[in-house]
Amino acid sequence: MTLKLCVAQLNFVVGDLAGNAQKIVDAAHTAYTEGARVLLTPELSICGYAAEDLYLRPSFVAACDDAVKTVARETAGLKGMAIVVGHPQGGDSRTRSVAVQQRFNAASVIRHGVVEQTYAKRELPNYQVFDERRYFTPGHGVCVFEAGEAGHAVRIGLLICEDAWFEAPACAAQEAGAQVLAVINASPFHVGKSGERVARMAERAKATGLPLVYAHLVGGQDEVVFDGASFALNVNGQLAARAAAFKENLLYTQLESVGAAANFVVDAANISPDRSPEADLWDALVLGVRDYLGKNGFPGAILGLSGGIDSALVLAIAVDALGAERVRTVMMPSPYTADISWIDARDMAARLQVRYDEISIVPEFEAFKASLAGEFKGLAEDTTEENIQARVRGVMLMALSNKFGSIVLTTGNKSEMATGYCTLYGDMAGGFAVIKDVAKTTVFRLARWRNENDPYGTGQNPIPERIITRPPSAELRPDQTDQDSLPPYEVLDAILERYMENDQPLEEIVAAGFARADVDRVTKLIKINEYKRRQAPVGIRVTHRSFGKDWRYPITSKFRA
Repeated sequence: MTLKLCVAQLNFVVGDLAGNAQKIVDAAHTAYTEGARVLLTPELSICGYAAEDLYLRPSFVAACDDAVKTVARETAGLKGMAIVVGHPQGGDSRTRSVAVQQRFNAASVIRHGVVEQTYAKRELPNYQVFDERRYFTPGHGVCVFEAGEAGHAVRIGLLICEDAWFEAPACAAQEAGAQVLAVINASPFHVGKSGERVARMAERAKATGLPLVYAHLVGGQDEVVFDGASFALNVNGQLAARAAAFKENLLYTQLESVGAAANFVVDAANISPDRSPEADLWDALVLGVRDYLGKNGFPGAILGLSGGIDSALVLAIAVDALGAERVRTVMMPSPYTADISWIDARDMAARLQVRYDEISIVPEFEAFKASLAGEFKGLAEDTTEENIQARVRGVMLMALSNKFGSIVLTTGNKSEMATGYCTLYGDMAGGFAVIKDVAKTTVFRLARWRNENDPYGTGQNPIPERIITRPPSAELRPDQTDQDSLPPYEVLDAILERYMENDQPLEEIVAAGFARADVDRVTKLIKINEYKRRQAPVGIRVTHRSFGKDWRYPITSKFRA
């Protein structure tokens, strides 16, 4: 017996219930024409992931119910086809005037216009960016449904994302007669996550002795990106099929069963090639920018192009995401801007064929100093005057954004966000922080990778070599470099990874060979700049711990260890 399955690796929009339902209907009709008799959609595909506190609105859940019915009605004529749709289900009931949550992260099996079964996710993650216990009640049931020809059907056990990372849900499906596991997912990207998923799902397939198909979401949603790369594994963990990452895709795979045993047909042509971490990271940033602007209706992007590495990288990402015609750059020189900064900024803008303007901030800077001269009389210039320059630039960019509708992309990296090497209402002013979760050392690595690769066909190296090789500087005072105020980035970023991303204690970091002075300095800066990060724009998460939903530290705190 053979059964063709289709994974609908699609990019859904949170709250666009009609649009999401139509995508599922269209995918079902296409897959049916191609001979598939099972269509798997990602976790919560009807509403998009994650809808956050929209789940708490009864009207939202009711509208999701209606969208599920739409899918059922519009696919009723697909004879014998089982369609798995992810959606929220339930609401709040009252017992003795106390609200009791009975809302589930669910998936329904639709066939012949009706919902045959509904499964509720059992394992609800509440770590990193996940907050599912705020919204959902754990399920306790099992869902095994049949698909294929009558008398020769295959029994499919349905799981939702986190369920497959634990033994019990898969074992329950196996005990209920499942011959294959179908796992629908919305698992946010971070570097290395794709390989981790395949490895863990291979463990699950081997432990149960069942082949496994993993249907994954693709697309950007606020700070998270979903990378797709859906796949099918055989009982020995062998990869049988894998969709391309960061792209919508209908992935087909053939299941063959003999008696109770089943396995997928291995198709080398249907297995997307392995990718480098830099390729994944680049595509995640590009998709994050494209979807944030596209799904929120921004006509384009604007950014300050300084001639430095960070703004250069953001510009290259933005052009790959949006096209040169939707990106505008502004060079805003101050009295301390080096000539090579002008030259390199012009060079890069010309290479990428984006609009480039130069607006000096010298008159505004001098006007601020004149206005404050009485207050500052007798005091030496310091970071106050440096920050005024950054804030003038922020005002300029936001004025252009307000006038023309383009969103301001900020250009600060993770190392700067961690240590506060950024200016509130200055270079932090904007709508979307593209490289907020990219450490400075990774910024350099990505810039070199992009110059050596041309994934979106711009035709040449986008970043001038001198931008990559010159010492980084904010250019807010004469002869300034970043290392005047910070440890070398190789040291800073290594401490940041250990302390912020992996929660290593200070003494353990020192024991690993880092100078105590550097450890104390970096971790102190991380602590005292929490107030700045609370006011930063949302940005793309690409590591397993970013300064976003998965970093929730108090601003006011005396603890440091």
